[in-house]
Amino acid sequence: MNKPADIETQHILVIDDDERLRLLLRRFLEESGFRVTDVGSAGDARQLLESIAFDMMIVDIMMPGETGLEFLTDLRKHSQVPALFLTAMSETEHRITGLETGADDYMSKPFEPRELVLRIRSILARAAARPRTADGNIAFGPYSFDPKTGILMHSSGRIHITSAEQRLLASFASQPDTVLSREDIATAMDSTMRGRSIDVAVARLRAKIEPDPRFPVYLQTVRNKGWLLRTDNPAGGMNAAS
Repeated sequence: MNKPADIETQHILVIDDDERLRLLLRRFLEESGFRVTDVGSAGDARQLLESIAFDMMIVDIMMPGETGLEFLTDLRKHSQVPALFLTAMSETEHRITGLETGADDYMSKPFEPRELVLRIRSILARAAARPRTADGNIAFGPYSFDPKTGILMHSSGRIHITSAEQRLLASFASQPDTVLSREDIATAMDSTMRGRSIDVAVARLRAKIEPDPRFPVYLQTVRNKGWLLRTDNPAGGMNAAS
């Protein structure tokens, strides 16, 4: 199956302790035009989510140790990355519990792969259209930024950023998932920062928010165009490169 020309490559995290099923899912979803990472436990997934902004997750419920329900309940405290439960638990009460936990959809095993892809695309379309947060904050990975106050929060606590970094991040937060050039940023900051000073400020901000600033996953560079702030629910259509 070839990837449709108008479908942006979107990154899906598959969380299931069944290695054979993960392999089949990865193969089918990649053939359907998605980028896929798979892990066998909630703990492994949590580690990845600390450093990578996924577009969506497919989560099994019955896993050794931490269940999918427990994992998503905890994740929803600080992240709204879309999630679909794919599980052998097919009773109505299981479905209701899964949706109440914060899942965007619920499918039972065995499943029809083409239906899964349709549901994934529907979830991604809804996620792209939904507001970021009710209070106007912008969420990306484990972070939440309030443009009004300049407060940047991580799931582990507040991150200190300077007033200049607050203004810079607010510029990106005003147009998330959109490429901003140096000129765009200078205009948004009322020319308080211009030219190469913007490059330096971006580098300093990355040092505070990126797991590895050499390979940014949130504040990404788009070659020859500028930068963009990649969020959990991307609405833009640009492919970025660090």
